[in-house]
Amino acid sequence: MDRLDIMRLFMRIVERGSFTQAAEDMNLPRSTATDVIKTLEVRLGVRLLHRTTRQVSPTPEGETYYRRCRHIVADIEDAETAFGNVSPRGTLRIDVHGTLARHFIVPALPEFFAAYPDIELHMSEGDRLVDLVREGMDCVLRVGELRDSDMMVRHLATLREVTLASPAYLEAHGIPAHPDDLAEGHVMVGFQSSLRGRILPLEFVIDDRAQHILLPLRISVNAAESYIAAARTGLGLIQIPRYHAEHDIRSGALVEVLGKFPPAPSPVSLLYPHNRQMSPRVRVFIDWLSGVFRPVDNRNVNIR
Repeated sequence: MDRLDIMRLFMRIVERGSFTQAAEDMNLPRSTATDVIKTLEVRLGVRLLHRTTRQVSPTPEGETYYRRCRHIVADIEDAETAFGNVSPRGTLRIDVHGTLARHFIVPALPEFFAAYPDIELHMSEGDRLVDLVREGMDCVLRVGELRDSDMMVRHLATLREVTLASPAYLEAHGIPAHPDDLAEGHVMVGFQSSLRGRILPLEFVIDDRAQHILLPLRISVNAAESYIAAARTGLGLIQIPRYHAEHDIRSGALVEVLGKFPPAPSPVSLLYPHNRQMSPRVRVFIDWLSGVFRPVDNRNVNIR
């Protein structure tokens, strides 16, 4: 195997967490894969992988080598794609907001893979602002106002936000007509933002100005599905993008309140490094993703 193939094998072992699966992916005997990596570690003079009977994981040196291999292999693939009428190929790594991925991206992926069959997508979920270069990501998808960043930002959509509660909650606490009414015994489900490191207050736009209200709470969560589940059981008011609660609203499990004072809409943004030449696979993915977020329902998603 030449050095490029060795790098691809090492990357595949790290990504699969298994010598056996990586060897199968590359049509190699497992013994060959093991011998190649042992020889590589001897040549480099470092241990690259922790090996157990159940899992294989990179050492700190292995993580560093993996990231370098990724960039080298990606640059070579992009260079080859740049010549001739070659379809974009290679591995694309993205980090996304999980609910957006499940509602918008994943259902549309068959169309993307039909158009670009040589692209392999690795998708992780989070809401923190990752270090794209250090963590080896090509781009990240985020919801909400962004902190200052040295990354390029492409605006994709603006999501309409709503305030919701269950019928049982409203029966027990009353239906507020104005945000000021919330001081009379109302409670909220707390959402702990990993990005901001705190419980997010409720937000209402009154006379074109945003007002933030932090109500008492019985429970706080850090996951969107648990947030909605807590509201369904009557544990308090919540605020989320309308698309995420459309089924609950239609079924009557959740009811919109204070509709005249909605939260400010949330922007959806794609971020990617500005200091590297955009590869063909990243370019086609960004263009495709822009199409995915064109309005599917003007009641829920408004594009600027």
